[in-house]
Amino acid sequence: MRTMKTAVAALAAAAVVSTHAVAAEVTWRVPTSVPAGSPFYENFLERFADNVATLTEGRVDIRPFGAGVIVPALQVYDAVKEGTVEAGHSTPSYLVNQDPINAIFAGFPGGMGPDAYINWIYEGGGQQRLKEIREGEGLHSLVVGIGSTEIFAHSNVAITGPEDLDGLKYRTSGPWAEVMKDYYNAVPTVVPPGDTYTLLQRKGVDAVEWATPSGNLPEGFHEAARYIVVPGVHQPTFLWEVVVTQDTWEKLPDELKPLLEAAAKLTTYEGLSYFYRHDREAMVTYRSGRNEVIALDEAFVDELGSSGRDWITAKAQAEEGDGRPLMGEILDDYFTYRDLWISESGYLITE
Repeated sequence: MRTMKTAVAALAAAAVVSTHAVAAEVTWRVPTSVPAGSPFYENFLERFADNVATLTEGRVDIRPFGAGVIVPALQVYDAVKEGTVEAGHSTPSYLVNQDPINAIFAGFPGGMGPDAYINWIYEGGGQQRLKEIREGEGLHSLVVGIGSTEIFAHSNVAITGPEDLDGLKYRTSGPWAEVMKDYYNAVPTVVPPGDTYTLLQRKGVDAVEWATPSGNLPEGFHEAARYIVVPGVHQPTFLWEVVVTQDTWEKLPDELKPLLEAAAKLTTYEGLSYFYRHDREAMVTYRSGRNEVIALDEAFVDELGSSGRDWITAKAQAEEGDGRPLMGEILDDYFTYRDLWISESGYLITE
């Protein structure tokens, strides 16, 4: 009996030691701009949390929270700056109205697609440029998600050409909201992601855009509207990031910083690969259902791209005229890389 008691006590002691051995040294509460369970929540934020736990061997604990649990969906960046939470997960799309430089990283009509964009971020200096912007705001940026091309619209009305955008009530955000309003007389409406389905179902808007085919599928937009419009020229790709204050970042042990950077980069590549597969499966589901899938006229796609590039160039010029040349400098880098990608891709087999 004494031997058994001794063994039990030893096991209990070992369990306590083991628990302390894996106890996190750093814990970040990370609210996001999307509801818990959404594809961006799972594919970007939860994936990042898992990768961080693996690479840091449990020393850093990332605790995701869905939109509205701690802070409202569109106030994540402010919550981090104010110290309400240790970190936040959101997209530059929601900052374009505050500072148009974010449009370069939000994705815009006529911009790079996901393959070119992810290469520019990691090999062409894009990530460093984003870090410079966030440092100016007192933040440190970790890119944790680059998405594939979105669906142009789930719509209650058919959209094929520019005339169909005139007066169209359309849920969107970021650069596309500005382009559609300024160039096509559409009526953009910005609402938190969690309110988009209800808005479409109740016909508060004519059309919505939100995410990639697989990102939209669980939201049920295809059940609320007849038409699915492609390709997503309005949002060829997009970026999500986790931000912390510079002070929070600097307090991390030096050996953990590269591990978090590596976890973020791993998350970005894994997340994009996930979308590539599941988006195609989602399109099969859409085409086999009750929806009518409409392809925009190729000339209209080209026109939308030209409008987007014209819009963002004008924004950069206005910024420079106000004594802020940084947007123009980054946009020049961006377009130089885009031109190189297009001009020297003839050797690639992409199918």
